[in-house]
Amino acid sequence: MRTNDVGCQVAVKSTARSPIDFWPAFLFWLKLGFISFGGPAGQISIMHQELVQNRGWISERRFLHALNYCMVLPGPEAQQLATYIGWLMHKTWGGIVAGALFVLPSLLILIVLSWVYIAFGELPWVAGLFYGIKPAVTAIVAQAAHRIGSRALRNEWLWGIAIISFLAIFAANVSFPAIVVGAALIGFLGGRVAPDKFMTGGAAGKSEPSSAGALIDDDTPTPEHALFRWTRLLWVAVAGALLWLVPMGLLTAFYGWQHSLTQMGWFFTKAALLTFGGAYAVLPYVYQGAVDHYGWLTASQMIDGLALGETTPGPLIMVVAFVGFVGGYVHALFGPEMRFLAGAVAASLVTWFTFLPSFVFILVGGPVVESTHGDLKFTAPLTAITAAVVGVILNLALFFGYHILWPHGFSGNFDGVSALIALGAGVALFRFKCNVIHVIAACALFGLMLAIF
Repeated sequence: MRTNDVGCQVAVKSTARSPIDFWPAFLFWLKLGFISFGGPAGQISIMHQELVQNRGWISERRFLHALNYCMVLPGPEAQQLATYIGWLMHKTWGGIVAGALFVLPSLLILIVLSWVYIAFGELPWVAGLFYGIKPAVTAIVAQAAHRIGSRALRNEWLWGIAIISFLAIFAANVSFPAIVVGAALIGFLGGRVAPDKFMTGGAAGKSEPSSAGALIDDDTPTPEHALFRWTRLLWVAVAGALLWLVPMGLLTAFYGWQHSLTQMGWFFTKAALLTFGGAYAVLPYVYQGAVDHYGWLTASQMIDGLALGETTPGPLIMVVAFVGFVGGYVHALFGPEMRFLAGAVAASLVTWFTFLPSFVFILVGGPVVESTHGDLKFTAPLTAITAAVVGVILNLALFFGYHILWPHGFSGNFDGVSALIALGAGVALFRFKCNVIHVIAACALFGLMLAIF
């Protein structure tokens, strides 16, 4: 009996340590980096469908618990969620690989597109592609709000939180951090008054049938590497600090504090720590600094860069790569003969300083979060935050729809063609369950044909 008990414990630990092979996970993270359209809502939706429903790698409740933590951090929550799940499955390197592959394809694509944009000027065929993709993005965000909401809003309390958060941001223009704090407070108090309403995964705390038997299930023990240890926390914090200090110190030593590259590193570090609520929350800050203060690019170029960020895979905050590339290229930081190199280096540099804090937050905080996924006093506020985020995502879908269907405001003309594209994309996603990348490609092709013919 004793031998059996020991054998059982060993089997459980082996299963918890690495139930998913590394290389299939590597290929998935690589694929995700190229198909993660639709902003954080679309990206989270893709990960949920693939990891929870299709592959069964992680259960509904464990996925939502990780998502709740990422929602309250500054930085791109979808990239952080990928980092968290990669770390949970395959330790520190798994998290680094997942988070890096989420960003690298977008960085490479944006470097190429930024070069085409700045070197060759206005291209009608590019405008046509954007024209077709933007309505599709609106439909993708709406579908993601529906998908996440159908799983997160399990009772009247959570529905009420979602409705209040939508009205707060839509009608009262309440900031996203304030909504997060308010939802967390409601969840904390609600978890004491009506604990059954704030259990992760629904009113009764049960998982979706689709996640039953997941390789990392609700009852799967926390892996050895994910257990909290002060020594590990200190090691990660020191490593993260060095990864920031060394490049910043080298930039200062070689170029001086006032050089554009050094200031880009410092500015985008601050921006990374202010991105509560996603990229749209920090874009005014980036605009003020990059356009008004530093003059790295013009207002018109910033708007075009946002369009590029919206229509390429990866987090929308990757618009910072466009800002860096244009700043390095236009200002010829390495001389007039090396403009492309200057742009590529600046784009890579600002990406490094923008995303480094996200990796540190996940690798430092992950063990703490894993120790709380069964503790209601921690999970209730996070469950309430997820409900609030549904309302915020719905507001984002309406924001996209307004700017796409009435590009010149309500006083201007209604864009009927964009409306038809959005309707077609919505039917493909909601009715026929088409793949996101296929919808994006079809709408882009349609926009290109309109531009050509």
